[in-house]
Amino acid sequence: MSGTGGASGTGDGSSQETSDGAGTRAAPGRWLLRLVVSFAFAQGAVCMGRPAVSYHALGLGADAGAVGVVTAAFALLPLAVAVPLGRRTDRGRCGPLLPAGVALIAAGCALAGTAPSLPLLAAWSALLGLGHLVFVIGAQSLVARQSAPHEHDRNFSYFTIGGSMGQLAGPVLSGWLVGGGASGWLSGHSSAVALFAAGASSVCAYATLWRIEEPRATRGSRRARRRDDGRDGGLAESGSPVPVVRILRARGVPAGILTSLAVLSTTDVLTAYLPVLGEERGIAPGVVGVLLSLRAAASVVSRVALPSMTAWLGRQMLLVASCVAAGLLCALLAVPMPVWALAFALLVLGFGLGVGQPLTMSTVVQAAPDRARSTALALRLTGNRLGQVGAPAGAGLLAGAAGAAAPFVLLGALLLGAAVTAAATRAPAPSLPAPGAADGGGSERSGADAGARTG
Repeated sequence: MSGTGGASGTGDGSSQETSDGAGTRAAPGRWLLRLVVSFAFAQGAVCMGRPAVSYHALGLGADAGAVGVVTAAFALLPLAVAVPLGRRTDRGRCGPLLPAGVALIAAGCALAGTAPSLPLLAAWSALLGLGHLVFVIGAQSLVARQSAPHEHDRNFSYFTIGGSMGQLAGPVLSGWLVGGGASGWLSGHSSAVALFAAGASSVCAYATLWRIEEPRATRGSRRARRRDDGRDGGLAESGSPVPVVRILRARGVPAGILTSLAVLSTTDVLTAYLPVLGEERGIAPGVVGVLLSLRAAASVVSRVALPSMTAWLGRQMLLVASCVAAGLLCALLAVPMPVWALAFALLVLGFGLGVGQPLTMSTVVQAAPDRARSTALALRLTGNRLGQVGAPAGAGLLAGAAGAAAPFVLLGALLLGAAVTAAATRAPAPSLPAPGAADGGGSERSGADAGARTG
């Protein structure tokens, strides 16, 4: 199979590396590394474009409320199309979603840079959000399909490292361009320049997307083995769609969605309100930027260490512990403290928040029926978008009534609530491969058993 053109991009995948039957964990395939690089560029473009959209809105005369509406538009289209897109992905290929998502991201950034009015800017912000959703559903579905059950935690953690790298670089580049990095005529159109640059940088994601999805014959043989082993419930292409209610009732899915919502809401509100908190406490904007970068860097470190931590503590215990630690530290941010103590708290908080996203991905994927995994991931992303719309609005109301520190107490309570939900949910056992499967044989069986112990 490795001699075929399609396999050349995926024949080095992790599932095929286990075919020797050695009961050891295989190294990630090159397809995963290329996906991580592509995701870093796509996520970096989005994280570069979103702050620039806010500055562009201010340049068009928007007040704080209008900026909030334009920002919220990013999440509106995904709320409407996430589940239908997940359904479509369950029935077909996920690879084509990646270049389509990049194209929408590039178009959204470029068009936002030319928007002459706030309604048009909100529309292009929504297009940017749609592109991000399309790319992420395709990428997460690819990881779920091309990873053995015992590889989900590791591969999702490596995948999210790309997102963390984009979150590190994007805001810095956007701030540099908007804050005076451009010169001459460009300096008077700094937000537009940042948006054009974001669109251009997103195109770099195309460089590593070629032949990233494994051949259709390989996918079909794996699906047939799952069906023969009673795990697939029939071919996704010919079977009726799994009802959303059934997916949401699957053990582990609601807890995964709630935990993901809590973690992402905390990250978003922290990014938005730490500058406000710094302003209240006399912390310079440059120092606040460094503090936010420390948080993001700690998340990268936690995702690198995630496979080892999962093997040590197990997925459920690690998820609960990280949410408890992050919740307590988030609430602690409401207490005045020296900058060095704030930096330490944000480092530990970032480490805990970095664990949540990849673990909830693998939790949802293993809890959902095999032929509805993309739909389950889409439901998780829908929860994330609801959090991105609702959490900033709630935080804004709370901050207006009780000060900039109050939202951090609310977020701490949300994280602790997610920890309680995760602790009360009996973790789903990962699906076992068919005995003697050619693409994973003994290694996948031993690895899946290990995954069951750590799940």
